[in-house]
Amino acid sequence: MELVVYLAGQIHDDWRDEVAQKAKAKNLPLVFVGPQTNHDRSDNIGEEILGKQPSNFYKDAAASDINNLRTQVLMQKADIVIALFGEKYKQWNTAMDASTAIAMNKPTILIRPESLIHPLKELSNKANVTVETIDQAIDVVSYIFD
Repeated sequence: MELVVYLAGQIHDDWRDEVAQKAKAKNLPLVFVGPQTNHDRSDNIGEEILGKQPSNFYKDAAASDINNLRTQVLMQKADIVIALFGEKYKQWNTAMDASTAIAMNKPTILIRPESLIHPLKELSNKANVTVETIDQAIDVVSYIFD
């Protein structure tokens, strides 16, 4: 059995590579999908497809429409969503993706540091599992195959 895992969270570092490497080390049959991690492509996709927009507001709106479509398609195909909340960047997109996954009734694992327990308490309560590290999230997924 192979599972599709949507990796929601910041796109500014290589945490997705770490998840994939740790899953591979445990021989977990997982396929990973997620948001567009090329930040410039994500920001500019609306204009790439629809042409130059009259202002940044419309540029952002066009990109958001296309990015949200991409997220919806990939998340619907996912068996599990892992959402990583880091401390370094604003986590608005992570919160949106985690909330979407929960609303779609997708099994959801939140990874959040201890410092974010209070601000994420309601979201954590709605997720299936909340952990503090990538290793713990991989162990939760690994348990599915035991």
